[in-house]
Amino acid sequence: MSRAPRVVLAKVGLDGHDAGILLIAKRLTAAGAEVVYLGKRNLPDAIVAAAIAEDADAVGVSSLSGGLGEFGIEVVRLLADRAADIPVISGGIAEDAEVRALLDAGVTHHFGPGEPIADVVAKFFEVTADGN
Repeated sequence: MSRAPRVVLAKVGLDGHDAGILLIAKRLTAAGAEVVYLGKRNLPDAIVAAAIAEDADAVGVSSLSGGLGEFGIEVVRLLADRAADIPVISGGIAEDAEVRALLDAGVTHHFGPGEPIADVVAKFFEVTADGN
């Protein structure tokens, strides 16, 4: 890759708990990634528009308040509709069936609460290296 990986991170839906995603953003930046954090309460169309406009190498979506499956699946669908080959990683609270649905829809990986931050950062670098 000729440039640092560019990662778009966003909290989805009504979730306002952003301490975890901010820590991930900080650690990604420290590891050499360029991070575009969209903030709280994003909808899939805004996330996809930002990912395309920013020429993102990966998208991270997070929710601790529910709805992650629905939002994450919609992000993957909208990216595919726009022929944007950008991997999506999800994080947060989700039931097992919801995680399976996310992965079946094309989310690259899901991280639950309490996962080591180093593993999350490594996964972003892994998926951005694959396509670039």
